[in-house]
Amino acid sequence: MSPQPASSAAGPLAGVRILDLSSVVMGPYATQVLGDLGADVVKVESPAGDNLRAVGPMRNPGMGHLHLHLNRNKRSIALDLKTPEGREACLRLAEGCDALLYNIRPQAMARLGLSYEAVAARNPRIVYLGAYGFGEQGPYAGRPAYDDLIQGQAGIAALYARQSGEVPRYAPLTLADRAVGLHAAIALVSAVLHARASGRGQQVEIPMFEGMAHMTLGDHLGGATFDPPLGPAGYARLLAPHRRPYATADGYLCLLIYNDKHWRNFFALIGQPELADDPRFRGHGARAAHIGEVYAFVADVVRQRATDDWLADLARADIPAARLHAIEDLLDDEHLAATGFIREQDHPTEGRLRTPAPLGRYAATPTAIRRPAPALGQHSRELLAEAGYDEAAIDALFARGAALSPDSPEPPGTPDGL
Repeated sequence: MSPQPASSAAGPLAGVRILDLSSVVMGPYATQVLGDLGADVVKVESPAGDNLRAVGPMRNPGMGHLHLHLNRNKRSIALDLKTPEGREACLRLAEGCDALLYNIRPQAMARLGLSYEAVAARNPRIVYLGAYGFGEQGPYAGRPAYDDLIQGQAGIAALYARQSGEVPRYAPLTLADRAVGLHAAIALVSAVLHARASGRGQQVEIPMFEGMAHMTLGDHLGGATFDPPLGPAGYARLLAPHRRPYATADGYLCLLIYNDKHWRNFFALIGQPELADDPRFRGHGARAAHIGEVYAFVADVVRQRATDDWLADLARADIPAARLHAIEDLLDDEHLAATGFIREQDHPTEGRLRTPAPLGRYAATPTAIRRPAPALGQHSRELLAEAGYDEAAIDALFARGAALSPDSPEPPGTPDGL
């Protein structure tokens, strides 16, 4: 299997090929980002498919909305890795890849006969990246790791309770999966660059818990940064109870009065310029020391007027403010429309779809949505052919159930992951 030539594909990663053995969100998000950037991503699925295929809404079975977003710009091959033939097919695919990404425990990969040693024996230049819950050197290794659990263990839910005075809550998005998925994407590209320069691949570990703890502590180590501590952990401004969209007379307003100029302009706008000399507001340090009072004062003022009035006056005063958007509002946002952020495309089986565009602009290597999300095993035959199997050998793999395509008989059960 030879790498895709750069001239035949869009994006700066054209010519990089990735074998994606991951499922659900974190790994597929990492490879979606890399696929959007031009990498040729080969998604290996179990005979029952990635569990996320079943998360609706959907028009057809196995083609749920999250799958359609997370697995675009990929090709799908369905292999039963518990069979010798399926394992061998996977290894032959790995021979032509720059990287392999997986998100089950290394011990489970070893039981499948797909350990780093087994894969590297076939391709010494491969980057073998595991993105899973906890670093293998610690006592949490092997514990279940889902986004909700990691948000709780990394302090996200407790931060919400501390800031709001309410019960702990999870962020209403797969925050850990996506944040650590970006770490995995960066790590994979970095290791591929090293492999291409040195001729040697390597194992890479990207754990979810450590990734989210890195994010949490980056903001909230606070006084615990120092030894001995100079105060409690936590970033006071982010934890202030009134740090939230401000209620107006008819809705909500997102407002951040940040520097001295902003504050002087705000006090002039509300007809109280003398407050610029109030000890609570005089300088960044004073405001930080009284951040709870500062946010409460702004909340009391903002609720007295309507949102549109505030937005007009704040714009004239050069004070950062924005309208509060619901999810549905993003689909009609004038800026996102002007930048082409929401793409509408026709999927060959799922009809007209909306999806976010690949992020960023590359002047010399523009990105594109080159492939819609595939049906389970849609590309099994072509990928096996690229790996060197002839038609008779491919038919034999299908006959034994070691490989599947969309027209194969439905597999029994729905196993977890690979």
